[in-house]
Order: sequence, then C-alpha cells, then structure tokens
Amino acid sequence: MQLVLERRAERSTLIAIASPLLAIALTLVTMSILVAVMGKNPLAALWVYFIEPLTDSYALQELVVKASPLVMIAVGLSLCYLANVWNIGAEGQFIIGAVCGSWLAVITNGTGAGPWVLPAMLVLGAAGGALYALIPALCKVRFGASEILTSLMLVYVADLLMDYLVRGPWRDPKGMNFPTTAEFDPVATMPTLVEGSRLHAGALVALIVVIGAAVLLGRTIKGFEIRVVGAAPKAARFAGFNANQLVLFTFAVSGALAGLAGIIEVAGPVGHLQPGISPGYGFTAIIVAFLGRLNPIGILVAGLFLALTFIGGEGAQISMKLPLDLTKVFQGILLFYVLACDSMILYRIRLIGSSRKAAHGPV
Repeated sequence: MQLVLERRAERSTLIAIASPLLAIALTLVTMSILVAVMGKNPLAALWVYFIEPLTDSYALQELVVKASPLVMIAVGLSLCYLANVWNIGAEGQFIIGAVCGSWLAVITNGTGAGPWVLPAMLVLGAAGGALYALIPALCKVRFGASEILTSLMLVYVADLLMDYLVRGPWRDPKGMNFPTTAEFDPVATMPTLVEGSRLHAGALVALIVVIGAAVLLGRTIKGFEIRVVGAAPKAARFAGFNANQLVLFTFAVSGALAGLAGIIEVAGPVGHLQPGISPGYGFTAIIVAFLGRLNPIGILVAGLFLALTFIGGEGAQISMKLPLDLTKVFQGILLFYVLACDSMILYRIRLIGSSRKAAHGPV
C-alpha cells in the first residue's frame, strides 16, 4: 500500500475556502502542544493570545495599528504572487521607504516647514520602496536572476543602510548617543484618529489600498492580465501580454506599498527613525497574503488575525512569562500549514494497492 498525491482535474471551491481554516486549526493545536511542553496552561495561553486583546479598547486600537502595515504590504505581495513572481524582500522595501521618507523629516526638522512635508514624505517613501523593488525585478528580466534570492538579500542591505544612518549622519545630537534621529516635527507625523491614542490615519490608507486592489483585480484589464499571466503563461503570450513588463509593474507596485507602509509606520506610531522599526512586517505579510487567499478582502481579515498574534504575544510575555519569540514560531508554523493545506487544493491523496504498483513495474 502506498500513499500518493494525485493532481485534481479541477479545483474544489469548498477545499479552497476550508484550507486556511484548517491551517489555523492545526496551528492552534500545535501551539497548544508547545505551550504544554513549556509547562504552561495551553487554554490560558490561547485565551491571552486570541481572546483577551479583543476585550480591551486600547488593545483593539493597537490591533488596527499593527494590522495596517501588514495589510498594505500583503496586498502588494499578492499582486506579485498572482502573476507568479516572488517578491520575498518586502521587509527591505519597507525599511527603504522609511529611510527615504525620513530624509525629508530630518532635513526639515526645526525649520518651521508647512503641512506639505507629510504628503511629500509619503510620496518619497512609496517611490523609494518602488525603486528598491525594481532592482530584483530588473535583474530577473535582464539577467534571469532569481528574484527570490536577490529580493531577500537586499533586505540586509537596507537594514545595514538604515543602521549606518541612524548611528552616523542622522543621529540626534541630543539623543544621549542612542541610534535614533530627532523626533519628527508635528507636520511630519501622521494625524491620529482618536485623541490620546496611537491609532492614526494610516489605517484609512490601508483600507483605501484594499479597495483599490479589489477594483484593480476585479474590474480592470491590468488585473485580468495579472491573473492570466500567473495562471496560464502560454495563453497570456497568445493574448499579447508582456510577462517582463508585468514583472516590473507588480514589483514596483509591491515595493511602493511596502515603502508607503514603512514611512507611515515611522511617521505614525514610532515618531522617529531607529533600528528595529519593524517586528518583521515584511516577512509576516507573506503569511498574510497566502492566508488571505491572495484576495484583498481576505488579506484584510488575515492581517487583523496576524496582528492579533503580535498583541497577544506581548500580553502572554507579560502575564504568562512566555517568550516573545513564540509569536514568530507561531507565525512560521502557520505558514507551513497554510502551504501544506493549499497542496490539497491542487492534489488529492490516494491509496494505491501493492497489486497496482506491481502491474506498473518498478519506477
């Protein structure tokens, strides 16, 4: 007897919907086992991670704050993945967007500049992220280099560049030698939606991005082109679609959204540029994109769920003394189960008897 994976003749809509739900369920079971092995109560840990933050108004606001960059980055990544190109370096594009936008905040700091500063920072952040994303895209189109490797390696270049700037030319002279820029002027920070909270206008930007992506994919020729090139490359060539141009387009849009998320994060909750501005948003957004089925609305829901793990992880660290790195473990396990369960969309498990195996002879 042998278990084999057999490709399905057609995709099951029911399995496509159930796949992420099954992945979440398996992740929760695995997480419970890990917590139990650590000597903690699994049910209490699940409560702190996923229920307790939903009962507190401040935690709910923080949930939206953390979900906003995840959603923006994941929407951009979904365009790449639908086109069958693989941008793995959104973390680097996030950082470069933060650096490019912060440049304007740094040089105008204390000069009394007008309200034009923040919009210009957002444009610079998006442009910086787009240009940085075009590096692996151009390497793929021109030289056939793997966009997975080049985009991932550029993450470390971006991180080291930011580290140099905040420890060197941009370091706040009044910052007691800490690696940080000066606090941004009020005209260079995101307006808050609720007075006295960290909930800022970036949440509205994320919502606009979701709506815009839904319209792009569902109502425009470019969205149709993205889906056709990704699903049926030969048909796309017969239709006259240019795959190389689409690689550049999707990488540019993905990088622009990641860069926009970066400068919004710096100009919003952080208020200055410093190392560690991202708890791994660019990598976590990959999970968000797949958990949301590469659909903008699904990504919005998945972004809120993954943001809940950040908030819950911080709460579990304080109340249950669980390590904060358990959140990253949880996210990694979730990605593993999402990809594993997604294989069931394309394949079905079949049990082959020994007689059939013998009839076909040795492989």
